[in-house]
Amino acid sequence: MSDKLSKTVGKEETDTGNKGVESDADYKYPLMEDFYTIQGEGVHAGRAAYFIRLAGCDVQCWWCDVKESWDASKHPAVEAREIVERAEMSGAPIAVITGGEPLLHNLDPLTKLLKKAGLATHIETSGSSPLSGRFDWITLSPKRFKKPLDEIFPLVNELKVVVLKNKDLEWAEKNAARCPESTELLLQPEWETPSSVDLIVNYVKQNPRWRISLQTHKFMNVP
Repeated sequence: MSDKLSKTVGKEETDTGNKGVESDADYKYPLMEDFYTIQGEGVHAGRAAYFIRLAGCDVQCWWCDVKESWDASKHPAVEAREIVERAEMSGAPIAVITGGEPLLHNLDPLTKLLKKAGLATHIETSGSSPLSGRFDWITLSPKRFKKPLDEIFPLVNELKVVVLKNKDLEWAEKNAARCPESTELLLQPEWETPSSVDLIVNYVKQNPRWRISLQTHKFMNVP
């Protein structure tokens, strides 16, 4: 895995109670849920991972299956130390930070503590907000209605595009052209759109540099 450290960004504090916080451990995040599970999607599917789902989202895909994560005010502000302690105690080798849109928050304190605790750090993001945090793996899932910022493309390890129709395949290629050659390219059918499966299968057969990502946790009923 590559070790990617983002530049320091002047991210405005959006989390209540973080102005003036000096300790990384005291930094608070609106936490919808955190749990030890199996990564169900993408290149690392099947691996044990600790999921940290932060609340707040300004992308708001209509097909999102965690719409309850959109409003950060409905979830408790939890100190980074508490989140990391639970992740470390789980024994998980990987911490996956997701959302919502996790880059609405300053992830420097959280990822610093996770790495200090010995966990590899992964993120799943739309890339529509400035990058913060230190990551071993960056999964970009770009959305047509809120495009990724230019700064994230050179750092993308995995491009994962949710596909409903042909227009999404065009969008996938447009984003792939901006990623490094080493980036893993994946197309994922939208769970509630069965027709997307045949669309993706045919496309990958014709364009074998792409792979298919399935939401295996849903097939297995794994949270």
